[in-house]
This record gives sequence, C-alpha cells and structure tokens, in this order.
Amino acid sequence: MKKILVIDDAEFILESTSTLLGFEGYEIMTAPDGLSGIELAIQSPPDLILCDISMPGLDGYGVLERVRTHTSTRTLPFIFLTAFTDKANMRAGMEKGADDYLVKPFTREELLSAIEAQWKKSSIVEQHLQQKVEEVSKNISSALPHEFRTVLNQISGSAKSMLSNVNTIDADDIIEISNDIIQSSQRLLKITENYLIYARIEAISGNPAKRDLLRTFHTDEPFAVMLDIASNIADKYDRYLDLSIESDLTDLYIEMSTESFYKVLDELIDNAFKFSNKGTKVSINAELVDAYVKFTIIDMGRGMSTEQINSIGAYIQFERQIYEQQGVGLGLMISKKIVEIHSGTFFIESSSTEGTKVEFTIPGVSIGTTNS
Repeated sequence: MKKILVIDDAEFILESTSTLLGFEGYEIMTAPDGLSGIELAIQSPPDLILCDISMPGLDGYGVLERVRTHTSTRTLPFIFLTAFTDKANMRAGMEKGADDYLVKPFTREELLSAIEAQWKKSSIVEQHLQQKVEEVSKNISSALPHEFRTVLNQISGSAKSMLSNVNTIDADDIIEISNDIIQSSQRLLKITENYLIYARIEAISGNPAKRDLLRTFHTDEPFAVMLDIASNIADKYDRYLDLSIESDLTDLYIEMSTESFYKVLDELIDNAFKFSNKGTKVSINAELVDAYVKFTIIDMGRGMSTEQINSIGAYIQFERQIYEQQGVGLGLMISKKIVEIHSGTFFIESSSTEGTKVEFTIPGVSIGTTNS
C-alpha cells in the first residue's frame, strides 16, 4: 500500500483529502504545519507528499527545501497545493524542485490524476536506473573474472616456472621472473583499487551532499602535480624523450582534491603511453580558460572508434581479444565521472590514424582573485 503525506494548515483540506485518498486504498499521514510534516516525513518516509504553500511558520517552500536536503526524502514526489493562480508562483514552486502543483479547490479527478502521473514518472525513472545498474553490473561481472584470471595466471605461471627450474635457474632468471611477478601483482592491485574507486564514485554521484563535500577540496600548484605524474609515467615506459609538457598554470588552484586530480591524470597519461609506440610524442597541455583549467593529453597511438568512445559510461573493455593490455575502459570511465562530479567537462577525440586527444576541464581559481 502506497503512503501519502498531506501537509496543510486547513483542517477541512486535511480531512477531505485524507478521506478521499483513503477510499482509493492509500495509507494517509497528515500534518497541520510544515515542521511537523517534515518530522513525519523523516520518521516514516511516504511515497509522495502533498503540501500547502501558504502556512504559518514554515511555508511550503521551506518544507520542500528541507525535504530535498534529507537523504531519506530527497527523491520523493512532491506536489504543491496552492490557492495561487498566477504563473509566477507556480513557476517558483517548480523551480524550487516541486514535481507538480494543484490549484485549490481541486476536484477528485484532478487530485488522483496528479498522483497517478507521479507514480508513472517514478516507475519510468526506476526502470531507467535499473537498466543502467544492470548494464554496468553485467559488464563489470563479465570483465572482473577475466581481469583477475589473466593477472593471476601470469603470477602463477611465473612462480611455477621458477619452481620447476629450481635446480638450474640462475640469478639473472630469478631477477627477471621476480620482476614479472612484481609487475603482475602491481597490476592486480591497480585493478582491485579501480573497482573500489568505481564503487565509491557511484555512491558519491548519487548523493548530492557527498558531491558538495567533495567539491570543497582543492589542489594547490596543479602544474607541479601534473609534472610529477607525467615524469614518473614516462620513466616507467622508458619514454622520457617522448614527453612534451606546456602549461601556464601559475598562482592558481583547482577545485578538486589532490587525490582525485592525481587519479584522473594517472589514468589518462598512463593510457597515452601504454597505447602508443616508443618514439612518438605524448603531449600534455594545461591552460586557464575563463574560470576553468583545461587539460589536454594527446598521443599518436592506435586510437578508438566512435562506438568505443560512446561506450564510456558503462564499463566495457575495448577490443580485449586483440590487445593484451587491459583496463582502459574502467580507467577512462573513472576519470570521466570524477571530472563531471567536480562540475567539469570531459571530451575524447580519436581515430585509428591520428591517435587520441583527451580534453577535460576543472574549475580553477586564481589566487590573486580569491579575496576580491
């Protein structure tokens, strides 16, 4: 049985609405003012709220604002009951986050129609979200065993090789095999960390309070961070001469934590080196454009198709059967979602003949303007 909360300071509205909806099979809760209505909504969240706008004390707008900030009630369908007939007041309610409004006096048909419309809307949203969850879950569940199995087989194979040749293996071979095991272990660790980061990002992206908290962090001297990451990755691939960095980032900070910024750059720059050949350039550029810092990473590697680029958003491994290196799908998705959570933009341009360009923006603040 669906539960509806009716908030109105007019007793006859509470009684008549409760009686009408009760006959329709709904469970009804009532509150004579905004504060008690919020308390009821939090204690026993309904499926929908009907709320008067003009009430003494906390009015309907105040109720809506508080409802939208509480975890258990922020997504509830909210319908205003109003005596206002002018479009300005109606528009104000919708702009504040109401789902619909009913002008008093309203008929039984109008009330039931408005409520039914919200049930249909909620059903469509739930179905869409469920499809997205199932799509991502399916892609992850199919990719995860392969990712782990591949790396674990490499570790197991190296260890078995060492054991089977224990009487004849020399020091150089031991060093080589040990390095293979270390590299595979590090790769397995990164895969595991990426799945955990993905789960954390998904939780944050659906929680406005957590998103707002994340946006309070910032990174000082972003160029120094970028240079450090790029240099380390270039060294890892023995391609320091292929690295080109240009930047005018001075006296500013970006509105993203150093941890998140590091993760985005690490994934994108590592991909640029991983999927391009030694001797080809990997260019990194950063510049302040209006109130944003734009980062551009360009490589001359194998590139991606339009379909592959569009697939970022649901975890899909690109061309697993052809290319040995794994992980580009999840790494790109993590980078994209981190940037978008921080009110930035993320864009990929790629072709098989011209390589890949990844461009993303993050809000930036010039230190000289923070006190103005």
